[in-house]
Amino acid sequence: MSDITIKIKDREGVVHELQAPTDMAMNIMELCKAYELPVEGTCGGMAMCASCQCYILSDHELPEKGDAEEDMLDQAFYVEDNSRLGCQLPITEEMDGLEIELAPESEV
Repeated sequence: MSDITIKIKDREGVVHELQAPTDMAMNIMELCKAYELPVEGTCGGMAMCASCQCYILSDHELPEKGDAEEDMLDQAFYVEDNSRLGCQLPITEEMDGLEIELAPESEV
């Protein structure tokens, strides 16, 4: 049981340094919701919406994008080369020090 630190820049530019448990099978979207950051997670973590899209700012080894994540990012707004869906990033010890930024909200 160990917690890691993840830095998340919200849509107003404020950086939040969050403690993230590595023993609860949480992902980045769930972490944001637990700290009441403005992440919808409309689809419940199924990679069927892009409301948890974020930009990876640090140089961490992350799991490869799956087909569902790739497909959703192809349809999302504000996609960059470093875009990922927070729901598809399970929290692991290797993520200690990860820095991300929340993508702007989609135009619906």
